[in-house]
Amino acid sequence: MADLEPLPASAPDLWERIVNGYAIPDINGPLVEKWERWYADRPDYVARMVERSRRYLYHIVGEVTERGMPTEIALLPMVESAFNPVAMSTSRASGIWQFIPSTGKHYGLNQDFWMDSRRDVIAGTDKALTYLLKLHSDFDDWQLALAGYNWGEGNVAKAIARNKAKGLPANYESLAMPAETANYLPKLQAIKNIVRDPEKFGLALADIPDAPYFAVVKTTRKMDTKFAAELAEMSLEDFLALNPQHNRPVIAGADEQTLLLPIDNAEIFAAKLELTNQPMVSWQAYRMRPNETLAQVAAKYGMSLETLRAVNGIGAKAKVPAGHTLLVPSQSASTEAVASLSQAVFTTVPAGRTFYYTAKKGDRLGVIAVRYGVTAQELKAWNGISSDVLAPGQKVRVTSDVVPVRKDGGRTKRAVATKGAGKQVHAGTKSPAAKRVAAKSKPVAAKSPAANTARTQANPKG
Repeated sequence: MADLEPLPASAPDLWERIVNGYAIPDINGPLVEKWERWYADRPDYVARMVERSRRYLYHIVGEVTERGMPTEIALLPMVESAFNPVAMSTSRASGIWQFIPSTGKHYGLNQDFWMDSRRDVIAGTDKALTYLLKLHSDFDDWQLALAGYNWGEGNVAKAIARNKAKGLPANYESLAMPAETANYLPKLQAIKNIVRDPEKFGLALADIPDAPYFAVVKTTRKMDTKFAAELAEMSLEDFLALNPQHNRPVIAGADEQTLLLPIDNAEIFAAKLELTNQPMVSWQAYRMRPNETLAQVAAKYGMSLETLRAVNGIGAKAKVPAGHTLLVPSQSASTEAVASLSQAVFTTVPAGRTFYYTAKKGDRLGVIAVRYGVTAQELKAWNGISSDVLAPGQKVRVTSDVVPVRKDGGRTKRAVATKGAGKQVHAGTKSPAAKRVAAKSKPVAAKSPAANTARTQANPKG
């Protein structure tokens, strides 16, 4: 029922191992000094960041070392997210490595109703390091690679070309770049210096052993996150800190699930799971009826409207059409609840406007998907259809902010309806990797969607 992967041998001190592997040339100057002072003036912030990092840092250092990368790359999440796995920026960058949605998808990080793999510690780390290695291959320079990670490789390449055209140096410190990118490497340098000699800055870094913090457990059983935490003899908060990718109070949505658990707890979890035959799911699928409101569904299941929206990831302004599948509490854990989740198709409710497109002769789902900036799979799920070919006059539900506008003698171009600052106006003008950072801003703290429903899990009736 549950398989534990073997653990590597341990070594004494992780901070020492990181410092010994520094390989990116140091930089100096006012910006580095500015960030050294910034961190030195915030010892509580640094302590919280280090405490969060102890869950993930051994794994990241191992992955960095295995790829032959400079070990200070393992400190990059301190710059990106302060090691907060559910940090969310205003441009919707998420996870400790801060992938925006498009680049996450480009690198195979699944984002659906059940989970957001950008927050998955193992998957997110693997894809971030893959991206960084690609950038290093592009520029043959780690400083420029880091600039590309923050600003986009296309922008860095253009800045290099501009300098070369003027006969100027094309290294990191010689390029004209936005303030965020100009501060990016100095932030990392400040953190490197602090890790190398914390006492110099009046700081003390808690010890982190050079030994695994978590073990990997794989299971095919569907279960409430609350039940999983209880099996592992952990608090729900600690469980979700290692498994922040789960969007819902139920671990489901895939044939096999990978869970991270502290080593001792992993052994307890695996042993208990082998002995447990009872159902572990206390949530079920429910399809919205014509003219039914979310408030009516919430009342039917004894929930507040806010809880129902939170459990299903539905924004305050999002409209839910008839036929949409919701996750609602069942009276108790049961095999029927498990079956209902397996048989239902759950989709997210985008924040964009919902409308119905009338198919014309020859229309195909793929063409409509491209036109409105969604995927054919989303159209199929929203409409409960399997065919790519549509009948003339067939109504197709679409939820998107992308609308076609007529310009240049009647030709149709794609544009994004902008609502608020910071949104991209034109889609597809940059590579997915470049788009990751073009819209990035400072991450802000956000609660895990599964954590948002912790109170509901403890009391499903709200």
